[in-house]
Amino acid sequence: MLKIEKKEYQNRTFRLPVSLIEKLGRIAQDKNISVNQLVVILCEYGLENLEDGTPPEHQKDC
Repeated sequence: MLKIEKKEYQNRTFRLPVSLIEKLGRIAQDKNISVNQLVVILCEYGLENLEDGTPPEHQKDC
């Protein structure tokens, strides 16, 4: 059976360098996804691959 999960989102504002925003825009366009979706993917990947050895579920939110 198809199970559709609805994720909860919250708006936040981040200041990013213009060059990074431009890079994100180009990658998102190349991958045919939104910049927001790309940022979520990259943040999740980064949290899962931190080098300090602390599992993401034990890290404090910034």
